[in-house]
Amino acid sequence: MPDETVDTLVIGGGQAGLTMSHRLKQRGIAHLVLERGRIAERWRSERWDGLMFQFPNWSVRLPDFAFPHSDPDGFSDTAAIIAFIEDYAAFIAPPIRCGVAVTRLRHDAGGFLAEFAGGSIAARNVVIATGPYQRPLRPALLRDHPGLFQVDAAGYKNPAQLPDGAVLVVGAGASGAQIAEELMRAGRDVFLSVGRHNRLPRRYRGRDLIWWLAEMGIDRTPVEQRGPSRLLPVISGAHGGHTVDFRRFAAGGVTLLGRVTAARDGVLEIAPDLAANIANGDAYYATFLGIVDDFVAARGLDHPDDPLARLRLPDPPCLTAPLDAIDLRATRIRSVIWATGYGLDLNWIDIPVLDAAGAPRHRHGVSEVPGLYFLGLQWLSKMKSSFLSGVGDDAAVLADHIAGRG
Repeated sequence: MPDETVDTLVIGGGQAGLTMSHRLKQRGIAHLVLERGRIAERWRSERWDGLMFQFPNWSVRLPDFAFPHSDPDGFSDTAAIIAFIEDYAAFIAPPIRCGVAVTRLRHDAGGFLAEFAGGSIAARNVVIATGPYQRPLRPALLRDHPGLFQVDAAGYKNPAQLPDGAVLVVGAGASGAQIAEELMRAGRDVFLSVGRHNRLPRRYRGRDLIWWLAEMGIDRTPVEQRGPSRLLPVISGAHGGHTVDFRRFAAGGVTLLGRVTAARDGVLEIAPDLAANIANGDAYYATFLGIVDDFVAARGLDHPDDPLARLRLPDPPCLTAPLDAIDLRATRIRSVIWATGYGLDLNWIDIPVLDAAGAPRHRHGVSEVPGLYFLGLQWLSKMKSSFLSGVGDDAAVLADHIAGRG
């Protein structure tokens, strides 16, 4: 027998879970939110000290709640985002219990039963709002290498956390790029392994990238029109927000590498793909500039040309003559930061709703199991579904669906 029963249970107390609670309260639907740690726990414990949010302040918002700021075009640190989410929680006053980690979710008497240490809760509806960044993906290449400090991007805090010596950052997405730049500015010798990526401008023709995505309707692209690429854009809000340029990183002292493919006796084998990866990133960047140019011309908008955005630094030696291997001892690399992405961790859902890869089967957050929903995932219904400012639209649709179940 369950310890208690609720109409709708929301699992996860970050921005997605809180927004879901807000939408349910607006419709008078009784519910409870369970959070494994504290409100916005991943923002608190799985971000590094110097992280700057990648969205400009003017674009940060949650339903019926504006982000307070004095610099619309600036970028805020993690502490400001945590405070914003806490203030939002105070504003909506959700029925939430923190420190409750659900360990199993299963069917029960026509509904669902959520089990956790010390109890269980039955619910007619369940919304999984645990976010898209649950489990760091780390290759096993250096698993048994002695004397090497290794940490995932979620566990990296600051340069002082690392032992003396050079640092290898594996992965040049948004996190890897910003961490590599932070280490470079801290005076560390940095090696950056660059895989295939989608590079975009921070600003172009006087406007931020996020403004262009909204103005052109790209951020509302439905998931059905999503292209084959699953790469997230490489952008940064650090140091006032600037375009990530790996040639500029190299000019600052970073050694660029291709993908790390193998490790034997402290020697890493490097794929011969650095030039192709940089070229693909450049092509993606140039394509986006062209899309904006065509949009400006078609609409007759008053946004002056931006020739500086197309300037390219000379190719550095590490790009024209890339390394095919590096010896950790010879290069004095004593730390490795794995910025190799995240996967979902939903194995605690004991209901046949996950595919072979462990991802939920759903359409716009509505699963094929009546009463079971997902919120806050990347491309849940559209590009901006996982954006801080986009999750509210999906939450409203799910709340309407729950209300319609009677």
